Amino acid sequence: MAKQKLKTHRGAAKRLKRTGSGKIARRRSSARHLLTGKSSRRMRRLKTETLVTGAEGKQMRRLLPYD
Repeated sequence: MAKQKLKTHRGAAKRLKRTGSGKIARRRSSARHLLTGKSSRRMRRLKTETLVTGAEGKQMRRLLPYD
C-alpha cells in the first residue's frame, strides 16, 4: 500500500518561499503599522527578506514538504 501524500500548510506556503539553494526565506515583522515612530534606516532593514534558521527551519520544512 502506497504512503499517503503530505499536505502543504497553506498559511506557511503564502508566507514562506524556498531559495534556489533550498533554504527558506521569510519577511521581517514590524513593518505594517505604527510606522511613524520607526526610522528610515530601520524601515529599509525591515523591507529585506531573511532566512529561517535552526529549529524554526526544521519546523518550516515540515510545513512545506514539496516546495
